[in-house]
Amino acid sequence: MILGNAWLVLKPVLDGLVYFAIFGLILKSGRGIDNFVGYLLIGVFMFQFTARCLSVGASSVSGGRTLIRSFLFPRAALPVAAVLRETLSMVPVVVSMLVLVVVVPPHAEVTWRWLLFPGVFTLQLVFNAGIALLAARLVARVRDLSNLIGFFTRFWLYGSGVFFSFDSFVSDPTVLAVVKLNPMYVVLDMTRDVLLYGRTPEAGSWVVLASWALGALLLGFVFFWRGEETYGRE
Repeated sequence: MILGNAWLVLKPVLDGLVYFAIFGLILKSGRGIDNFVGYLLIGVFMFQFTARCLSVGASSVSGGRTLIRSFLFPRAALPVAAVLRETLSMVPVVVSMLVLVVVVPPHAEVTWRWLLFPGVFTLQLVFNAGIALLAARLVARVRDLSNLIGFFTRFWLYGSGVFFSFDSFVSDPTVLAVVKLNPMYVVLDMTRDVLLYGRTPEAGSWVVLASWALGALLLGFVFFWRGEETYGRE
């Protein structure tokens, strides 16, 4: 490709423009949301990080059969390495996101709460590693599941409040509470609080996200490890 790694930034930007045109200009889903442009940018950039980790993690074992058959090494290194590659690729993406939310009107104000963002990002990374381990074993066992990852990710996208606020569409408090337990909703909500709105995320949000992150990592590691001897076989 001519633009190469520039697509790491261009793709979420173009996706954001599409979502802005449809949900912001046509459907007016941004009504009542302060700084909808920044809200949308953070949603698209941060969600795609998890979506990419899930996708590459899911295919890491099935795509590395030759390596698995040739060398003896912890098989978990494959999905973990895939997530680490995505994390390194995410560095310029995050920098671009931070610049855009400050430069594109209405401008976000840089506050000391930006220092909390690395904590949110780290918890998201841990969560990503956990679901990558889970998906890697599932897809290695049932190859057809790789075709369902995209459908699941799309459903997850709409269920995470990437380009609209659930408060504007869901009136039932019980349903709203359940929706807000979605780990990606929590990631986006906390990121918007610290980067856009100058708010410190509530303690409950930290607890929920940390629980999802550590729970996913522990479950993913145990689940993946239990299938260690089966990887690479026909």
